[in-house]
Amino acid sequence: MRTIPASQLTDAVAHLCIQANTQLPDDIVSALNQSRTTEPWPLAKETLSLLWNNLEVATQQSLPICQDTGMACVFVELGQEVYIDGNFEEAIHEGVRKGYGEGYLRKSIVGDPLRRVNTGDNTPAAITVRLVPGDGCQITVAPKGFGSENMSRLAMLKPADGVEGVKQFVLDTVQQAGSNPCPPIVLGIGIGGSFDKVAYLAKHALLRPIDVPNPDPYYAQLEQELLSAVNALGIGPQGFGGQTTCLGLSIEAAPTHVAGLPVAVNVSCHVTRRASCTL
Repeated sequence: MRTIPASQLTDAVAHLCIQANTQLPDDIVSALNQSRTTEPWPLAKETLSLLWNNLEVATQQSLPICQDTGMACVFVELGQEVYIDGNFEEAIHEGVRKGYGEGYLRKSIVGDPLRRVNTGDNTPAAITVRLVPGDGCQITVAPKGFGSENMSRLAMLKPADGVEGVKQFVLDTVQQAGSNPCPPIVLGIGIGGSFDKVAYLAKHALLRPIDVPNPDPYYAQLEQELLSAVNALGIGPQGFGGQTTCLGLSIEAAPTHVAGLPVAVNVSCHVTRRASCTL
């Protein structure tokens, strides 16, 4: 059994909160760079160049890439042979509190969804834990702004709707979102499971680099088909038209009930942020 002090969790989460908000992952940077060189529509090309310049300034000056520094979504893969010495969840919340304070990041969390009082420190975090074999602990912080989160959707389709129904739901979601989620976007798509599970699948899909296809060839092909179809909508960067509506999308699927076909689309903007470390 390996022991990890709770304070180590706190320090790691604090560092990741700052890193995720000031440095885009390499796969997103690469996709954004490629799109600004291949986009044929002049206005879209200019918009992508402006987004690229913003990214460079944020990196050089260690400033937030986006003014909405998001809800801190923290994913932990915790080894079954690990003992956390201290309060696990409070250590993560303290890490968010520390990171958002030291990084001068905007605090956007209200303590109650209806009474709307800001907690002042961006806590509590949204924590997802998965137990895995071994004595490691992998932490991923994925801040999620709500300009894009508000455009996400979930549907309980009928099995008869099949793959075409799934495709249409994804396209309808993007079409209805329009320019609101600050395109170009990245899509996490969940298929299967239950009502709650499919939302998790869609969110978790955003953690996979967009240049890494689904390991199942069927879903890898579906990812490519959907990406082409979404970009054919012509929404373009910031809604100004063009062929760069979506930088990439990832699908996660799970077994489901014979009578159901749950589908969820988690929309993320071009600043799809995530940072990971292993303790």
